[in-house]
Amino acid sequence: MKRIANFLFETGMLKRTPRTGFQFLGSGAESVAEHIFRTVYIGYALGRMTNGVDTDKLIKMCLFHDLPEARTGDLNYVNKKYVKPDEHKAIDDLSGTLPFGDEIKEFIFEFLEGKTLEAQLAYDADQLEMILALKEYKDLGNKYADEWLDFAIKRLKTDIARELAETILETDSSLWWFEDKSDWWVHGSKDKK
Repeated sequence: MKRIANFLFETGMLKRTPRTGFQFLGSGAESVAEHIFRTVYIGYALGRMTNGVDTDKLIKMCLFHDLPEARTGDLNYVNKKYVKPDEHKAIDDLSGTLPFGDEIKEFIFEFLEGKTLEAQLAYDADQLEMILALKEYKDLGNKYADEWLDFAIKRLKTDIARELAETILETDSSLWWFEDKSDWWVHGSKDKK
């Protein structure tokens, strides 16, 4: 049980590990845990929209794909020009302490290898999470987000992810909650008072 407790404390570190790329964008901030959270939902959606996919496996890859960053930190594209984290050692060290460590290790390595459809969709979910964040920042006026969006879209591997990305770019990020511009926004209900 001590090893399980340690694992759960380690996963908590992801809440305090910042995603470092936003420093270069000039706006926005999120933790690795926040990134993983939405990536899991995206992976679920991609899995449900794609025939022949093991959605459970896909979701687990999304859940664990950045787990090594609790040990290595999040390195952005500039950092990676100069520093190479030993993700394999981080994964081996973590998985060696857990009774279910081999399963976590398999999910992460399959994600990193990117050969299966589930791994490609998990990779795309990771990229789509960034695309969603960039679209939100673009809608709030960040003029650099467009350039970043171009690169993120080029990294997508599947047609379904490219189609979803196209829809994301065409959709106002506040539309989900502000589409109904009725009197509710004036009076607090749909019925006029």
